[in-house]
Amino acid sequence: MHNDGKVVPIHKAQATPSPLARLPVVLLQVRDKSAQQLQQGLQELFDNADDTLFEMADKARNNIDHHIFFEAMRDLRLKRKNFERVFMEQLFEAFANLGQAGRGDLQLVPVVSYDTASGTSSDDREKTVALEAMLVRVRHRDGLALGQLTARLNALLDKHLDERENPLGPALLCEFFLRAGRSLGVEIRVKLIMLKLFEKYVLSDADYLYGEANQLLVATGVLPELKAVPSRRLGGRATREHPREDNVPTSDQPVDENGQQAFAALQELLAAVRGSVAPTLEASAEPQPIATRDLLRLLSHLQQYVPEPDVEDDFDLRNQLEQLLTRVSVKSGKSRVVEDADEDVINLIALLFEFMLNDHGVPDAFKALIARLQIPLLKVAVLDKSFFSRPSHPARRLLNEIAAMAMTWNPCDEYQRDSLYVRIEQVVQRLLNEFVEDPAIFTQLLTEFCAFTANERRRSELIEQHTRDAEAGHLRTEEARQRVADVLNRRLLGKVLPRAVVQFLQQAWSQVLLLASLKHGEESVQWQAGLRTMDELIWSVSLQQDTEAGRHLLEQLPGLLKALRDGLTSAAFDPFSTREFFVRLQALHIQPGEGVETLVEVSQPFVLSPGLPDTAEDLPLDDPARLKVQQLRVGGWVEFQALEEPPLRCKLTAIMAPSNRYIFVNRMGLKVLEKSVGQLALAFKRGTLRLLDDGLLFDRALAAVTNTLRQLNRGK
Repeated sequence: MHNDGKVVPIHKAQATPSPLARLPVVLLQVRDKSAQQLQQGLQELFDNADDTLFEMADKARNNIDHHIFFEAMRDLRLKRKNFERVFMEQLFEAFANLGQAGRGDLQLVPVVSYDTASGTSSDDREKTVALEAMLVRVRHRDGLALGQLTARLNALLDKHLDERENPLGPALLCEFFLRAGRSLGVEIRVKLIMLKLFEKYVLSDADYLYGEANQLLVATGVLPELKAVPSRRLGGRATREHPREDNVPTSDQPVDENGQQAFAALQELLAAVRGSVAPTLEASAEPQPIATRDLLRLLSHLQQYVPEPDVEDDFDLRNQLEQLLTRVSVKSGKSRVVEDADEDVINLIALLFEFMLNDHGVPDAFKALIARLQIPLLKVAVLDKSFFSRPSHPARRLLNEIAAMAMTWNPCDEYQRDSLYVRIEQVVQRLLNEFVEDPAIFTQLLTEFCAFTANERRRSELIEQHTRDAEAGHLRTEEARQRVADVLNRRLLGKVLPRAVVQFLQQAWSQVLLLASLKHGEESVQWQAGLRTMDELIWSVSLQQDTEAGRHLLEQLPGLLKALRDGLTSAAFDPFSTREFFVRLQALHIQPGEGVETLVEVSQPFVLSPGLPDTAEDLPLDDPARLKVQQLRVGGWVEFQALEEPPLRCKLTAIMAPSNRYIFVNRMGLKVLEKSVGQLALAFKRGTLRLLDDGLLFDRALAAVTNTLRQLNRGK
């Protein structure tokens, strides 16, 4: 039974009796709990499918396999949501079918056929073998728990179901997966990879799925006497994740001996803003500074109350610290203040974060994450003043790595599930949860994050190279098209010829010449033969019958016709589509000048491939916008902001000469834009295109804050 791709809607229950209305409440709970677990498994599957297919493309032995796996990656990205939706609809429909009245009327979703019928293709047989092996493994591993669940469903519904009719059984789960995958245009190798991933990320957790379902049923008294099956699950899906060992950063340098000296120079500038962190008490006794160790304890206390990134709370660190100092002062009866050196660190970190959180290069979605790093980085700076003078400091490098990756990110729906966002959020959360005073955690997190970013960049570079190769191929095709158009125009412009011949040359023979140019080049025998055949065709329909050449035309026709047919065959033209032309050509040759075909004068140039229009021809060559385009560098990042569209961040990956087309890719290496010089100049002029500063964020912030402090001190 199929429901036309829709989950059984709630409003239908008001109009017609729904099978769901007949299901016990506990079974609806089992369905919803299972759907949640299966959805999580599918999300893991798709998150890892991209990596798996990328690795297969990377290891491909030829360009065809390379292209197949890249196209499969693209197809999965485009159809992922629809795939997940169809799978869940099938699951819900199977549960709804359990509520059908009467055992005889029970309609089940068809189960997978595991019998290899005669005449089936080798692909089908290969898929069947893989499915059978998967089912055997699940039954062997989790058969007892599955049997108990099926028995409890029978007792609850007073029906006799076997394992293949259980909506959570591996047979139907595989059926749901195969049905959801029908929209994927991938070949058998990719389908088998997807099946393996389905087993790894969904079926491997079947014991947990059955265990949860059995517990819900036992809690309502359904066959509680069946002995529970111990779960193999030792910490859930996280046990499958192993940190990468490669791409580890080099060991950190010793503490900078000049760190204190460099910080002392900064302190002279920071004196202008000193006094902003103090308890809000009337001056009474002389202020008593708190020790650095006590300050760190206060900061660790505040660290536990940093708001979540999705909470709109303006967390002002200095204000929060002032409140804590006030509380400590009231409790001790003394005016407790922060030492000058520590206050200078607090003010400097606050100014640095103010710059970084106002930097356009950091997307808004990541600013909330980076803001949560303020206390951990403040604690690092309090402990180690070389943080400000040593670019190789692990905490500083970690922040710069995070910002560099964030700069390349584009807004998307459900961004909390984006792999980059999730990874950075995990780094931030671990620092908030685990960092007290041992800075070694920054080295550990830097190592893990560098491994992640190196893998991301390697994948991006491979896809980007694939994009550049494809664009180079397009450029070669465009250049060949232009050469074909040129030779046609040289032979046709100004001539009066039969309309059928002109159309044949422009529509059909142009493709024969194009293919010869692309495959063999213009010095080849094939290209020269194509030109010669074209010239002979034009010559043959231009002859007068009473001329000497005209009288001998019939002797040369067989060779001409054979050359025409061979050329069309080489370009894979369907002979039926050109039959009418040859009939008309025969009439022209037999009855030249008898009016059997309309004559036309070719006055318009033939254009086979228009290039990108230069929409800024009216801009002078020295216009600042044009000069900005000339300054664009390959590898540089820009942001396009179209009307009513989210901003698009992309990297210039290639400038295709001689047409000067600029090709831009996203952080995954996929082409997202193609612009001419004029289009880019106009975008600069209108303010819809801006350059992104890809310099190290912390270093830029420190330079900017230092410059601001110098100006502030000069003004005093």
